[in-house]
Amino acid sequence: MITIENLQKRYGKLSVLKDVNVRFEAGRVVSIIGPNGSGKTTMSKCILGMVLPDAGDIKINNQSILKQHAYRSQIGYMPQIGRYPENMKIRQVLNMVRDMRKEVQEIDEELIGLYGLKEMYDKPMGSLSGGTRQKVSAALAFLFNPQILILDEPTAGLDPVSAEILKAKILKEKKRGRLILITSHIMSEIEEVADEVMCLMDGHLKFHETIAALKEQTQENRLSRAIAKIMKEED
Repeated sequence: MITIENLQKRYGKLSVLKDVNVRFEAGRVVSIIGPNGSGKTTMSKCILGMVLPDAGDIKINNQSILKQHAYRSQIGYMPQIGRYPENMKIRQVLNMVRDMRKEVQEIDEELIGLYGLKEMYDKPMGSLSGGTRQKVSAALAFLFNPQILILDEPTAGLDPVSAEILKAKILKEKKRGRLILITSHIMSEIEEVADEVMCLMDGHLKFHETIAALKEQTQENRLSRAIAKIMKEED
């Protein structure tokens, strides 16, 4: 579904992505991990069209997306920290986003209902807690039934019940054939929802394996221990 070929990106003298090659298939949840500065965010922004790579290509369904715009309607994005006009109410933010995508007939309001956002529709965004802002961001990401979801630390700031609701939604959408890319530092959470793990280190692709393969390769039952062992062996 998404093919990344020889992706490179530099910021001045700093090389952030170094010939990254990877393919993600539909109906999978892929966790993208790596230390801060490893290139995770830059790669996601290249897929979203927010950053132009210096070299390489990104294809969705075998079509290059570089310098294209229409493909973005296939993607739902949940940033780690959602920033909204503080004077706007939840209702106004949702309506504003809907107005941008009037051509979409089938709207997914499941998270709006599960998170009780309708009961808070008249609250200004500036008055919301960080967790409630995350709920709005999650609802917006899934709103237009996108084929691809990119979720950046999606459960950060959510209470345990709200986090479980979101994880259940992720698994539900995977069964519907969506491709879901998640950046997260929480190994136990990754193990619950992800099928595969992609690791970036210093702009290089360190590995891209299924969780089952990682455990078998390291003879570890826990993902965190499996990844730690691989990192230690390669050091």
